[in-house]
Amino acid sequence: MRLRILAFAFVAPLLLASARAQAAPAPAPASAPASSRPNILFVLIDDMGYHDFACFGGTRAKTPNVDRLATEGIKFTQFYVAAPICSPSRVGFTTGQYPNRWRITSYLDTRAIDRRRGIADWLDPSAPSIARILHDQGGYYTAHVGKWHMGGQRDVGDAPLITAYGFDRTLTSFEGLGERLLPKFRDVGGKPLHHEPTLLNAKLGGDITWVDRDKISEKFVDRAIEEMKTAQKKHQPFYINLWPDDVHSPCQAPTDELSDADRDDPPANYVGVLNELDRQLGRAFDFVRSQPDLRDNTLILVASDNGPELPLGNSAPLRGSKGQLYEGGIRLPLISWFPGAMRKDAIGSTNDQNIISGIDFAPSLMALVGITTAPKGTTLDGENVAPALLGVRQAKRSTPLMWVRPPDRPGPKGGLPDLAIRDENWKLLVHRDGSRPELFDLSKDPNETTNLAKDQPDRAGQLADRVIAWDKQTSR
Repeated sequence: MRLRILAFAFVAPLLLASARAQAAPAPAPASAPASSRPNILFVLIDDMGYHDFACFGGTRAKTPNVDRLATEGIKFTQFYVAAPICSPSRVGFTTGQYPNRWRITSYLDTRAIDRRRGIADWLDPSAPSIARILHDQGGYYTAHVGKWHMGGQRDVGDAPLITAYGFDRTLTSFEGLGERLLPKFRDVGGKPLHHEPTLLNAKLGGDITWVDRDKISEKFVDRAIEEMKTAQKKHQPFYINLWPDDVHSPCQAPTDELSDADRDDPPANYVGVLNELDRQLGRAFDFVRSQPDLRDNTLILVASDNGPELPLGNSAPLRGSKGQLYEGGIRLPLISWFPGAMRKDAIGSTNDQNIISGIDFAPSLMALVGITTAPKGTTLDGENVAPALLGVRQAKRSTPLMWVRPPDRPGPKGGLPDLAIRDENWKLLVHRDGSRPELFDLSKDPNETTNLAKDQPDRAGQLADRVIAWDKQTSR
């Protein structure tokens, strides 16, 4: 089994003794008391750019609650998602595997569109799931709150319920099944705004509540706090996904965030939605801080699922956006907050060294809670970066990171590269037939402006061969 767990014995004292001890006790077994196992709150924002949080250089939105979390934790500037679009990115977080292993390489749509693009209608429930692993092997209370988009969207009404992936309770949006919150939109320009077709069949496993679009994140945060309280009452550690729909378009900010002139302006609404989302997330963060049994024993992770839609979000000067394999599509903010277990000299720091991927979350969280083996027959693609999340700079990755472009996002005249690979500071983008390679040294050129493929043909060729072979091996 290929977990590549990096010395959990070194992480354990950081986790269990607040970084005071440097000796290495044995990891706590999964059956240890709940107080010795960390709670985990994973916040995944939808379609937010690399430079949208103020603490990541954003100047338009006010994000004081997320910024405070960063000053009490660690910012990571070289964090990557598994895909530049929502469904496969979420598969990477959930499974610890490359999403193309499960035939999910773009957002899940109607059956006909999925067939046309050669992708599955939902994530196979036999796939590994970090929620199921923590629930079954670690005794965790598990809940998913917010967007799912790994099955149950559009006309796909027979997908597995989210509980099939190891969650005790769920509340989702129109791109999932079970209990759902669905948005009521304001008119735009005096005309009603219609969203994607929504399944309303009562047989699909849960109640439906209609909520004003600008109140959806508030209701999701309410439920996440409720789920944390439930875990407390059960005396269980928790793993909770808080995955809001925001800041995905169409954005509708609270009216008090907008001037009359900006009421129907999409970028202004985007900024207003992000401001409101920060306020609501702050309530969840403050709840954790206010609870003696949570504040020193809870890991909070905050990230975005892919790059922004333009001209709404901002990743500039990074090249690219949602759906593209350039940095703006796959490089996102990551904040880790665990002051009770982090190295004290790392709190408030920025980690610009470690290259971390969404596929690393599953093996890293397993290591943090003392689970050292994946389910039988499972091979995880991610690496254990738990030490980095707690403030220990780690060695280089043992293998490169690789990506495949969504099949429905070829770009003008099919010009966008199909594949990408990052090996240390080198990144190559290339088409499946090996043509049009683009090689960048990200240590000197993070904005991917100077193609070095002709200057370094051997390096470009080796990286191209590797990512093309990987694509053939992992794609079904």
